[in-house]
Amino acid sequence: MKVVPKCKLLGLSLKSCGLQGDIPEWNSTQTNLFVLILSHNKLSGSLPTALFQSSQLSILALSHNFSRELPKNIRDAKSLSILMLDRSNISGQNGILPKRISLFLFSPITNSQLPKNIGDAKSLSILMLDRNNISGPIPQSIYQMSSLELLDLSRNRLSGNIFLVFDPQVNLLYADFSSNQFSGEVPTTFPPNIQTLALGSNKFSGALPSNLTKLRNLQRLELQDNNISGELPNSLLQISHLRVLNLRNNSLQGSIPKTLSNLQNLRILDLSSNNLTGEIPIEFVNNRTGMIEASPNSTSQTSGFVVAISFSSKNFIIEFAINELIVNWKKSTQGLSSHNTDMYFLSDLSNNQLSSEIPASLGALKALKMFNLSYNKLSGKIPARLSDLQNVEGLDLSHNKLSGPIPTTFTKLQQLTTLDVSNNKLIGRIPVGDQMNTMVDPNFYANNCGLCGFQICVPCLEDLPPAPKIQEHDNKKEPWILQEVVWIGYPVGFLLTIRIIFLAGYFNPSPPSNGIRHHRHHPHQLTRQRI
Repeated sequence: MKVVPKCKLLGLSLKSCGLQGDIPEWNSTQTNLFVLILSHNKLSGSLPTALFQSSQLSILALSHNFSRELPKNIRDAKSLSILMLDRSNISGQNGILPKRISLFLFSPITNSQLPKNIGDAKSLSILMLDRNNISGPIPQSIYQMSSLELLDLSRNRLSGNIFLVFDPQVNLLYADFSSNQFSGEVPTTFPPNIQTLALGSNKFSGALPSNLTKLRNLQRLELQDNNISGELPNSLLQISHLRVLNLRNNSLQGSIPKTLSNLQNLRILDLSSNNLTGEIPIEFVNNRTGMIEASPNSTSQTSGFVVAISFSSKNFIIEFAINELIVNWKKSTQGLSSHNTDMYFLSDLSNNQLSSEIPASLGALKALKMFNLSYNKLSGKIPARLSDLQNVEGLDLSHNKLSGPIPTTFTKLQQLTTLDVSNNKLIGRIPVGDQMNTMVDPNFYANNCGLCGFQICVPCLEDLPPAPKIQEHDNKKEPWILQEVVWIGYPVGFLLTIRIIFLAGYFNPSPPSNGIRHHRHHPHQLTRQRI
């Protein structure tokens, strides 16, 4: 039984309604239909050919379904501008993008390469092909897509060691090429207005290029998990708008430049797992307003991607969540939501060869939520000023050479949920009070030479009960008392010994031998015999 609505709809949304089976043909009878959203269902079968012949349909969302084939006449769609088919198991898409389309979400493309003429969709502003099995190089036509603003080709098998120069007319703001197989030097051929550039988890090598400064509007730069070597160039630290800098797990050498303080807006800094040496510069804090002042109502320009689309008298705003920022957060790898990057302030300098003392001035970074200095060669005492990190939730100082006590002022850290000071040379009582009373994991205090406290079930010396007092003797009286005891003890002991021997019968006469019988005589009989 077919149900065909008699009304004329302008928009229809049946998202997440549990629909199954074929996409109904009656949709094509809705000649006034402007928006059709059927995403997050279990629809299957081919897409109706007549659906793309509508003169009004501009937005079609079929994401997260099981449709099979994209009709060839989609290329001639009259007014379709937004087509969302991601995670829909569509086939037959090569070379048939609608000419006027401005947004195209599509996946998965299985064991395939991107069509060479993909750039023919001149109106395309958003192209998201992440999490597919796409291989081969990037088609040259992509570099000519003048309307392209968001390009996500991450988590594929794309390769190549040369990035072509984007056309100067391209208004690309967000580009994600992470988790592919690109190699060679770090490319800088992107448009100058680009704000987010993600190149992590590839095979880029060599030193960081000095001409990164031409990307003057860059706010988020991700180059983690590559094989980049050399020192941190001062030119990189001249990109004043930079908010996120992720260089984790490379082969960077040398010291941390003092000019890092030029990045006033920096909120997330990850230099972990490199070969950086020397001390943490005192200037690390200077001008770092991004980490010193936390504004709860601020919104980041890189927190998401918003597209405003107008069709005649109808206005639509579509917001897309871009890929999460992967960081080490509280002893585990986590993704920070792209919508809330302004909520996070973190600095990770772990797994390097940094030495000397921890600068007390780091306590001025009051906006920090996570601070990781573990696995270095830092020495000296833990600065008490670190207790000024009033928003810190995770503080990791483990695997260093720190000595002395844990500052008692750490009880001021009201947001603290993870504190790791293991594998150092710390001594004394673990602070008690407020959040410190919840830091009871003994592993976070392990391998120190003298820590104590209820958190690790090791009592401090001052908590032990006093030992019983030994009675003191008068030194003047003690000698003559001992002499009297000795003089009395000798005769008493001798008499007791004789008494014991006598009672034991040692002084009785020996019994007669040779069988002679002895008769008992009375005394008067013995006298008579002698007479």
